[in-house]
Amino acid sequence: MGDINTENLAQKVSGLLLDARRKVLHTVNHKMVVTYYEIGRMIVEEEQNGKERAAYGKQLIAGLSKKLTATFGKGFSQRNLEQMRQFYLVYSIPQTVSAELQNTDFKEHNFQLSWSHYLKLMRIEDIHERKFYEIESLKNNWSLGELNRQYDSALFTRLSRSKDQSQVLRLAKEGQLFEKPQDAIKDPYILEFIGLPEQATYSETELEQKLIEKLESFILELGTGFTFVGRQERISFDDKHFRVDLVFYNRLLRCFVLIDLKIGELRHQDIGQMQMYVNYYDRKVKLDDEGKTIGIILCQNKSEAVVEFTLPENNQQIFASKYMTVLPSKESLAKVIEY
Repeated sequence: MGDINTENLAQKVSGLLLDARRKVLHTVNHKMVVTYYEIGRMIVEEEQNGKERAAYGKQLIAGLSKKLTATFGKGFSQRNLEQMRQFYLVYSIPQTVSAELQNTDFKEHNFQLSWSHYLKLMRIEDIHERKFYEIESLKNNWSLGELNRQYDSALFTRLSRSKDQSQVLRLAKEGQLFEKPQDAIKDPYILEFIGLPEQATYSETELEQKLIEKLESFILELGTGFTFVGRQERISFDDKHFRVDLVFYNRLLRCFVLIDLKIGELRHQDIGQMQMYVNYYDRKVKLDDEGKTIGIILCQNKSEAVVEFTLPENNQQIFASKYMTVLPSKESLAKVIEY
């Protein structure tokens, strides 16, 4: 009898077991979150039966915590029960929700994220913002750390700054969408993950290298649908050679996205150079059924007037955005966004 090669079979069985384990963990997590929601509901309903709600509520939770801990052990401290109560209050429809949101799926909660995610989300007061981060966490499989990072960098605010109320409402309903080039642009981009101090002296090459080293984080900052194509991609014509710092492709917009990195103030020559790169990709690289190439110039500072008067009025391909290498305070970020 010949040797039996079990390697292929072992790989298939291992894949099956790992998939089953993930599904079991997801099911257990979902059931746990739903159970916590129900516990919160039962606490709130019992409180409503009490005459002195504040005093009665504290006494109720203290007594419940003592009994549940004696029966089930850890996990039912007064603090945890108070969080379950708050979870229900936040995710049961408040009376102040707008009519537009009443017609969405806000009433039905699948609770597909972890309990840790919901502990973060329920502290976000604005319901539009909270729903946006919930959708994006699920859509992009954000870890709790990534959810915290995106919230701390004010992703929702950066995306909604130039949108009207109906577009902000759509962000809350559907998350970030990519339907036109402007949807792929943020201003500013927050690049604190590369580890460069705000006032440090560094070159464009060093900045590029840091972004490549943290490519996964950079793609998360760029948004949904981005895939990396290459760095220092060469463009050649008439015995002249140029290099695009970073090239990406967006699967949702079906177009190339060229990124040029600039240290210091943006100049009109930088915009002209990006215009050349974009034209070259449109005429020589992209396929006929692909969208027009997008060019993004990331700079430390820019004059809106220089951008406005260098680009044509109907520009939909070239954009200039600031970048920040440290996570700003809410106050400083608000000033940047307002400016």
